[in-house]
Amino acid sequence: MVEKKNDDCACQDGTVPNKEGKCVMPEVTFSAFVMSLNTSVLFHLGEIGDPATGQKTVDLDLARHGIDTLTLIEQKTKGNLSNDESEMLKNILYDLKIRFVQIAKK
Repeated sequence: MVEKKNDDCACQDGTVPNKEGKCVMPEVTFSAFVMSLNTSVLFHLGEIGDPATGQKTVDLDLARHGIDTLTLIEQKTKGNLSNDESEMLKNILYDLKIRFVQIAKK
């Protein structure tokens, strides 16, 4: 398992130190995958700025695609997730759908 990154870590670009201190990509988990898709949708909803420019832009088509992808994952993994994974996915989808509707109404 990969250790958590702390504030004094020299790793950059989304990497974290492993047990030997080498900077590596975080462990691939279902939760990390879902959180990655969540971040992508938040970006397309204009909730997160571009890391390079800080500029926030809204692209509802790409946001909808991300939400649809998470919905598909929820449907296809039903009965195969832990309770924590299932709840996390359900809560993320609920939050993203509410945000989408609020932003689409503007």
